[in-house]
Amino acid sequence: MADVYALLDTWIEHVKDPELLAELTKLKEDGDAGAITDAFFQDLEFGTAGLRGTIGAGTNRMNIYTVGRATQGFADYLNQTFDNPTVAIARDSRNKGELFVKTTASILAANGVTSYIYPKISPVPTLSWATRYLNCSGGICMTASHNPAPYNGYKAYGPDGCQITSEAAAAISAAMQATDPFADVKTMDFDEAVEQGLVRWIDDSCLDAYYDAVVAKSVNNLTDEQVAQAPLKLVYTPLNGTGLIPVTEVLKRVGVTDITIVPEQRDPDGNFPTCPYPNPEIREAMQKGIELCQEVKPDLLLATDPDADRVGVACADSDDYTLITGNEMGVLLLDYICKMRLERGEDLSHKVAVTTIVSSAMVDALAQEYGFEMRRCLTGFKYIGDIITGLSDAGEVDRFIFGFEESYGYLSGDHVRDKDAVNASMLICQMAQYYKLQGLNLVQAMQELYKKYGYYHNRTVAIAYPGAEGADKMASIMVNLRNEVPACIAGMKVESVVDYKDGVNGLPKANVFEYDLEGGNKAIVRPSGTEPKIKLYIFATGKDAAEADSLLDAIEKGGRELLS
Repeated sequence: MADVYALLDTWIEHVKDPELLAELTKLKEDGDAGAITDAFFQDLEFGTAGLRGTIGAGTNRMNIYTVGRATQGFADYLNQTFDNPTVAIARDSRNKGELFVKTTASILAANGVTSYIYPKISPVPTLSWATRYLNCSGGICMTASHNPAPYNGYKAYGPDGCQITSEAAAAISAAMQATDPFADVKTMDFDEAVEQGLVRWIDDSCLDAYYDAVVAKSVNNLTDEQVAQAPLKLVYTPLNGTGLIPVTEVLKRVGVTDITIVPEQRDPDGNFPTCPYPNPEIREAMQKGIELCQEVKPDLLLATDPDADRVGVACADSDDYTLITGNEMGVLLLDYICKMRLERGEDLSHKVAVTTIVSSAMVDALAQEYGFEMRRCLTGFKYIGDIITGLSDAGEVDRFIFGFEESYGYLSGDHVRDKDAVNASMLICQMAQYYKLQGLNLVQAMQELYKKYGYYHNRTVAIAYPGAEGADKMASIMVNLRNEVPACIAGMKVESVVDYKDGVNGLPKANVFEYDLEGGNKAIVRPSGTEPKIKLYIFATGKDAAEADSLLDAIEKGGRELLS
């Protein structure tokens, strides 16, 4: 482990930012060994998702110096790889986002790299779009996605609008290792960079073209008369993030205008005052919306996370509102897209849908029903983006019809290479209209699919291991799992184990274990790449919902014991 006290003294000596210096000085005065260790025990790792961490002082924090070091490494990589490189930059509503954008652009400019910056907060998919639309060499979005309020992040993209490859991440990381954050980072005045044309603002035409591209991905076959018979009533919350303008603009363009916004969560606010964990996967984040639904009585509640790449939905179910899981929404959308394409007379036998190894097995039943090819990849939407890029490079991008991951990320087109809650929101609302004409809401529509294909139930459990001790424990648990294969989990025989450490079925290497249990059930263990957590993905199939849920409960209990 690094000498955290020596690092603290070095930072106090060199840091010029008053806010960070005050924090460092207080760390020194308080002498809290745990706090000092947590701030300096490691450098924030630069992976395929870039950087992500809590905002504050130290090598293990998001601040202008860690951002600066990463940007110098990125600039070195770009200059070695491209002639006259350019970068698109965006930010979501998180604290320090604008500061990090200006810091990044100033460093890129000092290295001769031109930046194109969205002047206002913008969703992740619009950054992916701009990277390709403006023919940039790369992209950067300041976002921590759905993490708690103290976090921010630095998400890096390649020229294809997809998160950077493992090879690019390794090259950038190597350049960072050779960079002293106080002595080796080049920079210049931001306003001077603007005057010299090394920083340019992205104008509205880029965003308008993105809206056009999203609307073009509509598969709606309803006539105007049918839409009039099933007007959609919507409650929407951007969770104090970036979704408000793009989501409502696209919905307006496809005729969905009866939208009530959750007032407390309407405006951008990096403190996320009503939901400190702004993740539409969890009910607490949706609670304000659910309360408003009790008054408004909409057809559905829609919520996008702060960077508007994930979307969650809730619908009335008896006296309450039920959240549709990411797996369920992925199944619903894939089934809907196939139905609409078949109605148009399309041949699905050459089409491709993509999901991850930790997503629902129910999609395999859909593939058998409709005849499309189902591909699976590692967790992380960049791998779905890689498959789309591969199809595009082969001149076959029109084969791609849908990609999703269980963590509420969806994409139905090739306009971007990352999950897109704006695109997904449009599809979800049009699908809701389709089912409304049949007298069903989306919860009821999902029940019909369960009856048809079987009760494939899933659950994701995230177990936190905070701080330096937590990181050591996570590593130890994964080593123990590799050395000691359990004979059974929750009384169910482990019929086979798949260890992805050396790559499986052509997939990249990954620190993931898959336990195939008797009865067609499954458990997958994967450390998070962006949070100090190990995730347990549970899959169960039952003759009805009660049996499937009972199996999930049992496997969860056994899995928690395995990870304790």
